[in-house]
Amino acid sequence: MRVIVVGGGVVGTMHAWQAVQRGHEVVQIEREAEARGASLRNFGQIWVSGRAGGEELDTALRARELWERIGAEVPGLGFRAIGSLTPVRGDRERAVAEAAVARPDAAARGYRLVTAAEAREINPALRGDFEAALWCERDAAVEPRTAQLHLRDALRACGRYTFLPGREVREVTGPGAVRDDHGDVHRGDAVVLATGAWLSGLVRELAPDLPVRRVRLQMMQTAPLGERLTTSVADADSFRYYPAYASPALDALNAEQEQAPVAAAHKMQLLMVQRLDGGLTIGDTHEYEHPFAFDTLEDPYEHLTGVVEAFLGRPLPKVRHRWAGVYAQCTDTSRVVHRQQVGDGVWLVTGPGGRGMTCSPAIAETTANELGW
Repeated sequence: MRVIVVGGGVVGTMHAWQAVQRGHEVVQIEREAEARGASLRNFGQIWVSGRAGGEELDTALRARELWERIGAEVPGLGFRAIGSLTPVRGDRERAVAEAAVARPDAAARGYRLVTAAEAREINPALRGDFEAALWCERDAAVEPRTAQLHLRDALRACGRYTFLPGREVREVTGPGAVRDDHGDVHRGDAVVLATGAWLSGLVRELAPDLPVRRVRLQMMQTAPLGERLTTSVADADSFRYYPAYASPALDALNAEQEQAPVAAAHKMQLLMVQRLDGGLTIGDTHEYEHPFAFDTLEDPYEHLTGVVEAFLGRPLPKVRHRWAGVYAQCTDTSRVVHRQQVGDGVWLVTGPGGRGMTCSPAIAETTANELGW
């Protein structure tokens, strides 16, 4: 079987991985020289803790298993089973953490409420002011800016994989066949369009009523911290954002404890992961209204800096990079992904939202199973 994958981000690359693992030949086409979208501009978190129950949690847990397995085969991914801590202050935040620990699926997520002293044993870099923390053992991390590069190197080694960068697919020319902007036609038994937030052009022609929206976020990365941040870190605003924390306790938090004005205005939470070079990836904001702003705003970065410094009990290292990114999200946010046949032998896979990095291995596995690869 020959599979054509359009899109060089993590969702596309994981579809290529699944096809190659099942013995098929793969041609992967990317319109840029390298993927430059949300697959690189993210935390590299394998984020189980905040996922909704049911299909979303099952997908995240399966993906976590697959990431660990692939990480053993491809050490360059930098897979780390580091878990996460969400420090809490005050009775309302603690009550949300307690409700999370009481969930029927808490054990599957690795939830545990720990004291501040226990949190500092797990992550000694957290020397700041907090009273307790929600620990999620199942969370993990990889290196987002280099993951696709290392995956492709491993794919090339099989001899059944070709990567074609700098080519934009313009047209479906027949069953399992597409034409790129060089005029070349690529034929296979199946085509998977995994184009991320690129929803115009060919995607719009094939699926004009696509139930997917684009979301913009701001993030930053620091110089090396100078010590290990042994877990990823979130703040209590993440409770407001992730569906796993829905509970009467969260309703009370939302009603009785307002977000900081900047955080509320930009729909913010803190997520923080340490990179292998010691720097910290920190974010993020959420912008949904089009057209998106073309500039980044400083207030959100100042807010995040204050939150991080309060948890670390020390100044943040110098910020070296700031950026904005855009990802695709199903308008029905309870859906893990939008998977649609848009032509004879052609499928579109998009809209995982902020779950793309976490869930991509399981999303690709499901596509392969459904298409009978």
